[in-house]
Amino acid sequence: MNIGFIGAGRMGNPMAQHLIEKGHTLKVHDLSRSATTNLEELGAKWVVSPKEAAQASEVIFSSLPGPMEIEAVAIGDDSIFDGATGGSVYIDLSTNSPKSTRMLHDAFRSKGVNMLDAPVSGGVAGATNATLAVMVGGDKDIFNQTKSVLECIGNKVMYCGPIGSGMVCKLCNNLTSMSLVAFLPEILTLGVKAGVDLETVSKAVTSGSGGTWVMENKYPQGLYKGQFEPGFSLALAAKDVRLATDMGRELGLPMEASNLLEQRYIEAIEKGFGSSDADAVALLYEERTGIRLRIKDGEHGL
Repeated sequence: MNIGFIGAGRMGNPMAQHLIEKGHTLKVHDLSRSATTNLEELGAKWVVSPKEAAQASEVIFSSLPGPMEIEAVAIGDDSIFDGATGGSVYIDLSTNSPKSTRMLHDAFRSKGVNMLDAPVSGGVAGATNATLAVMVGGDKDIFNQTKSVLECIGNKVMYCGPIGSGMVCKLCNNLTSMSLVAFLPEILTLGVKAGVDLETVSKAVTSGSGGTWVMENKYPQGLYKGQFEPGFSLALAAKDVRLATDMGRELGLPMEASNLLEQRYIEAIEKGFGSSDADAVALLYEERTGIRLRIKDGEHGL
């Protein structure tokens, strides 16, 4: 299949690589051509704009940071809209607002171009291993036609409903995950302050009803080692929390806990942690309590 792919960052690059490895022909574009060097070595063709990436492509993917970048690439100057032809499918793998996604869908539909929203979850490791969860919204027939392509990048591809539904599910997922990342440090610190070492508290909670993917899989490689190299940056986490609270406001829902969470991430960005992994939000609590949540070289939090 002829595919255009825009956005070869930490998530986009390995996804594009899997598509090439599965035999698809790719045209790739990124603001930094150096981000696509490995893809070109695998046979992808570099193009200078989203418009050119979309031309003669049956499917066009985008993997971008947020609404501003998505709208610029989708319908701005030299955009996907300018290059896509009727019958092609535009699939946005980014995390966007459902409102923006539906607006883009209507714009593409006016040109006879189909659109699916297909945000992914699983981080850089999931993108690298092709084990992403892919949450898809849009016309179900179009989903069925493109599912095999989506299965090149993730092993949990699910149909969520009409256009925008994938984004709704992704925001609910990320709000859950970011809540845990922000509030679990308080719980762990409580256990350490009460006299139990961090490794024991963590194992006890993980093996009990309080066990979470974050504590079992994310913290052992991140927070517990003091490693905050971004797999999913704190700035992107803050953006997704904001998109979720914006959606709540649009729906007239009380979002007290989520609004508090949003302020926690804003504070972390003000502290200079935006380019670090989302785990770095725990550093706020460490500063306040003086307790470091590390399991490293015999260190257990005190």
